Amino acid sequence: MAQKLTILGSTGSIGVNTLDVIRRHPGRYRVEALCAHRQIDRLFAQCVEFAPRYAVLGDEVLAAELRARLAAVACATRVLSGPEALVRMAELPEVDTVMAAIVGAAGLPPALAAARAGKKILLANKEALVMAGPLFMRAVRRGGARLLPIDSEHNALFQSLPADYSGDPGKSGVRGILLTASGGPFRNTPREALAEVTPEQACAHPNWRMGRKISVDSATMMNKGLEVIEAHWLFNIAAENIQIVVHPQSVIHSLVQYVDGSVLAELGNPDMRTPIAQALAYPERIASGVEPLDLFEVAALHFERPDFARFPCLGLAYRALREGESAPATLNAANEVAVQRFLEGRIGFVDIDRVIARVMERIPVSGLDSLGDVFAADAAARRVAEEIVENIVLRSS
Repeated sequence: MAQKLTILGSTGSIGVNTLDVIRRHPGRYRVEALCAHRQIDRLFAQCVEFAPRYAVLGDEVLAAELRARLAAVACATRVLSGPEALVRMAELPEVDTVMAAIVGAAGLPPALAAARAGKKILLANKEALVMAGPLFMRAVRRGGARLLPIDSEHNALFQSLPADYSGDPGKSGVRGILLTASGGPFRNTPREALAEVTPEQACAHPNWRMGRKISVDSATMMNKGLEVIEAHWLFNIAAENIQIVVHPQSVIHSLVQYVDGSVLAELGNPDMRTPIAQALAYPERIASGVEPLDLFEVAALHFERPDFARFPCLGLAYRALREGESAPATLNAANEVAVQRFLEGRIGFVDIDRVIARVMERIPVSGLDSLGDVFAADAAARRVAEEIVENIVLRSS
């Protein structure tokens, strides 16, 4: 019987790669719902090819246009719109698996809905765990969901941990985990030179093809900080036992240290189809379309300590994890605002971490007992971040 899927974020890089893997295995997977924000042309092509029962767009104007275009080619896909439709697609009774790949806070409600509905969740949305780690993991446990990480680093950790790992590192003999980082495009750039960085330079990642927001996060190394928080919630590893290792080749995707001195790693070419295929087929293995790693071509692997002084976002993320409760949601919201304003050319590259630090200083940590608390913390951080951005703009004008 075919595995039935909802893909949240089907027109982004993760969604496109997911459909590429599915395309290689006709009959094994059935796409029930495709969800996007505004990329109507790509979603139209996906609907024509995969004929899902449902498609979702961010607003009704675009949804109406898509309905008309699909009707013109006799495609029977039903088109919905808005955030409530995303939640509905995550909860569909006939769906077995939900690919949660919507970037940003918008991806949290449908991912949480999938957890409560007990789905197999392929989690590519960092914010579900960064913003609402305790709430999300509680929903996973109570709903009986199966959580499989898609980030290459967390998927590597999942593969390198014992198959029966239950979240107790001591019981499993786990000493700690090592998250590898490429170092981004500015790995060797002096801090003083970062002030002149342009959005185009920040988005030019040396190894991975990603969206603009994630590319900037890689350039500031905030992506690695967010992954530290994510790893904590996925694997119940304390902050002091999570280490970042800069590994420019992006061949080793992450490692697990054991108390007996062993270190297990997952290696492969830098292609997101590998973790996607691993999670789609788990516990089996299927072809992903990725070429096998040629160790003779790689020849040498290099490792460096991360520079917390040049990349302050790393320290801010560890601080948020240790403070807990609303601090990670505050960090994430401030980062989203700062990155967007940098991409718009309103602030400089080095202003990103300055905005985040000031927001964290101004907003006290509060408890998280509900999704409402999460979004309240998110909204407060965004308001303060926008104020700080405006002050930076005024001073520079």
